Amino acid sequence: MKRTATAALAVVLLATAGCTSEGGGSGSSGASVPGVTDSEIVVGTHMPLTGPAAAGYSKIAPATKAYFDYVNANGGVHGRKISYKIKDDGYNPANTQTVVRELVLQDKVFAILNGLGTPTHTGVLDFLKTNRVPDLFVASGSRSWNQPDKYPGTFGFNPDYTVEGKILGTYVKENLAGKKTCFLGQDDDFGRDSLAGIEKVLGPVAAKESYVTSNPNVGPQMGALKAAGCEVVVLATVPGFTALSIGTAAKIAFKPQFVVSNVGADPTTVGKTLGAAAPLMEGLVAANYLPLNNDDANPWIQLFKKVNAAHNGNAEFDNNVVYGMSVGYLFVQALQAAGKDLTRDKIIEAVQKNGFQGPGSVPLRFSAQDHSGYGGEQLTKIQGGKAVYFGTPYTTDDKDGPVAPYTGQPVAPPQNGVPAA
Repeated sequence: MKRTATAALAVVLLATAGCTSEGGGSGSSGASVPGVTDSEIVVGTHMPLTGPAAAGYSKIAPATKAYFDYVNANGGVHGRKISYKIKDDGYNPANTQTVVRELVLQDKVFAILNGLGTPTHTGVLDFLKTNRVPDLFVASGSRSWNQPDKYPGTFGFNPDYTVEGKILGTYVKENLAGKKTCFLGQDDDFGRDSLAGIEKVLGPVAAKESYVTSNPNVGPQMGALKAAGCEVVVLATVPGFTALSIGTAAKIAFKPQFVVSNVGADPTTVGKTLGAAAPLMEGLVAANYLPLNNDDANPWIQLFKKVNAAHNGNAEFDNNVVYGMSVGYLFVQALQAAGKDLTRDKIIEAVQKNGFQGPGSVPLRFSAQDHSGYGGEQLTKIQGGKAVYFGTPYTTDDKDGPVAPYTGQPVAPPQNGVPAA
């Protein structure tokens, strides 16, 4: 049937009207913004509540939600309460694509916040870009999040794995010089970026092995590292595989000095997985950039424990809970900075402007040219079953810049625990 001129004009007018909507992340004041009403902001995340990375990591999103519930109980942000939709992807990239599509297309979330995992989140970058959904504070240190030209709406949170690798490598160089250093890492950007940082400082490691999360057996890898005479083993592992590596090494009488990425070194999580073998962690060296869960004198820990008791069912308080609440605090800072007339563009502009100060021991690096998160770490060691900081925090870049001591001091939280506008 031939279309009439009137019908054609109607189609054009509808298309034009669609272009002025804020559904893609920009638009005029007063336009509809996905996930935002006068009383609510809806955000979502994908997390491994089950599967090979669930140990420890399943506690992150509930902790973030608990902090949001605390903020909501104290008046919200610009009069709006935050609703956090948490979907389980089992650390399976195919599942991640499904649940993120649901969050964006069905739940109409304002943003994706702290989606966890390098292999999982990598698969949704283009989808989020196409739909112009802010992709904030990814829970991974992959350098993929720091591509502002390619992915202008994506920002990291963790120090990137190459930065961390350089800091861990510097520890080995200064304290374990002359010892044969080897590496076991996850078979994705997590492992590869970590190794790149280590080798920038140490040169080629003596032996390197990798694992995949679908195969919970690192016997062949640990056997190969023992056969190679490794005296130091740097692990780029999630917590379950940190425990597997330490436990498997003990079974074959292999006793290297383990130096472990922050993402797999929470002593509560790893110790619980090791069970009776938890004392094997003693002396393990790792790094962190947030207050440690056992530092009761720290005002951030005091705040987060109060929130945990009131809004998180008094869950076992580990470094995953600290991490989740720190993410929540930063997101509230970004919302406050974006202003009452909230749009997707405005929150991206607010994050790029930076100026955020919170619980971290090193600065956040956000700018228009840099979308990575925290810029360094401080070393920790397991003593008496607990992680303790030693030395000074360090900052560096993911290229050939120096690993330099950082002397700035973290700020205390506001008296009411909620960032000011």
